[in-house]
Amino acid sequence: MRQIRKRARRRPEALLSFSHRYSYSSRTTLVRVLNCRRRRHSDRPRPPASAYDFLFLLRGHGTTELEGEVVATVCGVIERVNKLVYVRTLRARYKPEVGDIIVGRVLEVAPKRWRLEINFSQDAVLMLSSMNLPDGIQRRRTAVDELNMRSIFEENDVICAEVRDFMRDGSLQLQARSQKYGKLERGQMLTVSPYLVKRRKQHFHHLQQYGIDLILGCNGFIWVGEHVETKDNMVEDELIKPPNKSQTTLEEQEQAYTPLETRQNICRIANAIRVLSTLGFSITLDVIQEVVDMSSSKGLNIHEMLAAEFSVLVAEREAERRSSSTSTRRKR
Repeated sequence: MRQIRKRARRRPEALLSFSHRYSYSSRTTLVRVLNCRRRRHSDRPRPPASAYDFLFLLRGHGTTELEGEVVATVCGVIERVNKLVYVRTLRARYKPEVGDIIVGRVLEVAPKRWRLEINFSQDAVLMLSSMNLPDGIQRRRTAVDELNMRSIFEENDVICAEVRDFMRDGSLQLQARSQKYGKLERGQMLTVSPYLVKRRKQHFHHLQQYGIDLILGCNGFIWVGEHVETKDNMVEDELIKPPNKSQTTLEEQEQAYTPLETRQNICRIANAIRVLSTLGFSITLDVIQEVVDMSSSKGLNIHEMLAAEFSVLVAEREAERRSSSTSTRRKR
């Protein structure tokens, strides 16, 4: 245990040495940072900003005035909108954008809408008119559809959707008008910090070798479940006759059963995500596969992945990868 503790102490120091090239003080002056931005993005020379110029700016979130200078009080990225200067914190709640892929849980079934928890300051709203009906026909929503809303989604159901727009009260409006959106079953939902999941072109991943679907939600909710093929829900009653009741029950039982190997793969991938979240590493498909392959190559059981020794191994591998990448950059 003492050796593991020593190795665990050394690896964060190595990671910090690779990530931080310069030593920063405990506070950052916004005047100097904005001066650097002017030099980078300006084609023609401009006079440098002084503390007197920033007296007329509006100090937003994460800023304060100290010794005649505007100072950042939190760690993050400095943003400026006209005269407003604020700091966008890294470790904060989810800040949505239009087009984000999110995973949420149904809290309430309201008239013509569902309220979802998406790790945001307010609940999101999924309207009945913003999703495809089970029969797949594009038509007007009637009172019968409103009465049958619980047959589509009910409380505590996990749903994948897309951010459509912002409402006047600040809440989100979602849409699920595609076959890849909808109810998620036969899996587990994980909660990580939203800053660990970066916005990318592809958030839906199918791990064919494991038979698992992985959805990396921008809001910090990650879904790991059994692979489900997207089917066309158009029903042709004239051509397809309903089978007997005994046959339907057997088919439903076979469909509801998840093989043991698939469940073990779900738990292994979920534990890999938990290890990356504990270490504070960015969660991507490549990193998840590396951690899963490492656990299987070491011959570890699923529950042994959550031990401290495996976390140290993952941190050591990440430190080696960063050191190799920095050495290759220096050679170039």
